[in-house]
Amino acid sequence: IAGTGDGKTLYVSDISGGQTWAFDIQPDGSLTNKKLVCSFGSDGMTLDDHGNLYMSVGSRPSGVTVVDTKTGKQIGFIPVPEGPANMCFAGKDRQTLYITARTGFYSIPTLVKGACPGK
Repeated sequence: IAGTGDGKTLYVSDISGGQTWAFDIQPDGSLTNKKLVCSFGSDGMTLDDHGNLYMSVGSRPSGVTVVDTKTGKQIGFIPVPEGPANMCFAGKDRQTLYITARTGFYSIPTLVKGACPGK
């Protein structure tokens, strides 16, 4: 799962079911307006400050798929030498994507910033 920094949207990926969903988060914490984001799932995911979803893909080729959450279309792919599991943006400027994999740890500088974390 991944949530937007403003606390308004929750993304939930069903890796076995091959789907990723978006929900509106209500003030009381309940979820409404379930919407299909894309027709594949992932182990881990994170968001950039443009609202794009970064999703781990363990099959060949292994890497991180970048999805436009407005259209559900793949807009990028970051190859990783082995199947990635989880990831997050970090660093002083939040422009480094850190990726954990089965036996390794990778860092990739990016041109975008990670979404601002919630308070």
